[in-house]
Amino acid sequence: MRLRGKVAHVTGASRGIGAALARAFAREGAYVVVSDLNLAGAESVAREIGDAALALMLDVRDEVQWQAAQAELLDRFGRLDVLVNNAGITGLEDTTAPHDPEHATLGGWRAVHATNLDGVFLGCKYAIQAMRRTGIGSIINISSRSGIIGIPAAAAYASSKAAVRNHTKTVALYCAEQGLNVRCNSIHPAAILTPMWEPMLGQGPEREANIAAIVAETPLRRFGTPDEVAAVAVMLASDEATYITGSEFHIDGGILAGSAAVPTKEQQKLS
Repeated sequence: MRLRGKVAHVTGASRGIGAALARAFAREGAYVVVSDLNLAGAESVAREIGDAALALMLDVRDEVQWQAAQAELLDRFGRLDVLVNNAGITGLEDTTAPHDPEHATLGGWRAVHATNLDGVFLGCKYAIQAMRRTGIGSIINISSRSGIIGIPAAAAYASSKAAVRNHTKTVALYCAEQGLNVRCNSIHPAAILTPMWEPMLGQGPEREANIAAIVAETPLRRFGTPDEVAAVAVMLASDEATYITGSEFHIDGGILAGSAAVPTKEQQKLS
């Protein structure tokens, strides 16, 4: 098992990518703290994992809650080896209000950054402090393809994820300067089929057309899965990645590589 005996904390772990990360870490032998604003959802994932999991309620925007969660984690397990800052929102979950640069509200802008950026800042801050106990650890920040390119319809989301990308590199360099073997890397998923996509996909007759339009931009012509993101996170959390820090990993079906022609029917037969 690649993570045997390690203690990992995954935020936003009640569903989607976060739940997949928690399950994957547990399968590889880690003790897993499953935290989320939705405590019932976190408890459900923790029950599925079993005795190796601890569910905690955590609003990543709240520093006092981070302090309480850290204290409970260290009291239970004695150390922290891996933190995944996964909790995030698009800002489009419960509203049809515009999020473009011209019409977005300041309140909406700040709400997205409070979760996506402040939450990562606080997570990194308290992870570094905990990892000083052993001098070693892995911090993994879940950014997005949107942190690399502009997204006019989700300006706050794109801005926050770009900041996560840069803060990851800052944390990596800071830990190295401190003489800590604490690595910090970012993962940049694109079209991963999770509940976060549901507001954009819809539930009506337009759903299939929306899915087709989204994957048409992807060279591999499909959505990715949470388990594919988890596979990269397991590698970064493991001792296989001890020389990797300040790096970014794109899980996007080839979107950032450029465009790819649609395979012909003859080519599809040969594949």
